[in-house]
Amino acid sequence: MLDNLKKYRIILASNSPRRKELMSGLGVDYVVRTLPDIDESYPDTLVGAEIPEYIAREKADAYRTMMKPGELLITADTIVWLDGKVLGKPEGREGAVEMLRTLSGKSHQVFTGVCLTTTEWQKSFTASSEVLFDVLSEDEILYYVDRYQPMDKAGAYGVQEWIGYIGVKSISGSFYNIMGLPIQKLYGELKKL
Repeated sequence: MLDNLKKYRIILASNSPRRKELMSGLGVDYVVRTLPDIDESYPDTLVGAEIPEYIAREKADAYRTMMKPGELLITADTIVWLDGKVLGKPEGREGAVEMLRTLSGKSHQVFTGVCLTTTEWQKSFTASSEVLFDVLSEDEILYYVDRYQPMDKAGAYGVQEWIGYIGVKSISGSFYNIMGLPIQKLYGELKKL
């Protein structure tokens, strides 16, 4: 599948093991290229789905000067959105515990922005999923944070981990989007190239 991509050298600009796993699941040959310290700030005027798409484009722009013709760069950013605020990656154990307390018993949105970039063009899109958490006990929250250490995950949780098994009541939208890459939507966009 995706024979149309043979004209490109696919580059995934991400250190995320989850994004690598999802890209590998597509059966597409790709290489990983990462840059340190890419700025992930965004204007205060952006809200919700606009934020990760903006950041995905900014990440892509950081690579543009080193791209060669025939390369297709994939960048992405994921946020958890609750009550009009971004829950990014937690700062330390207490930050993770506090985020999970905040998510407990509530519904939130997960937005992933994806940017496809070549030396000639750029295209970006966002996927949205809604997640409803059951009420989590303090013991469940501490168990998860201490055993899984979700410091590298937006909202301090991985839906594919223990907390997802016991805490996620329902999902509307793509499960894989919540993992960090809306792979079905990405596949559809790649098919059009």
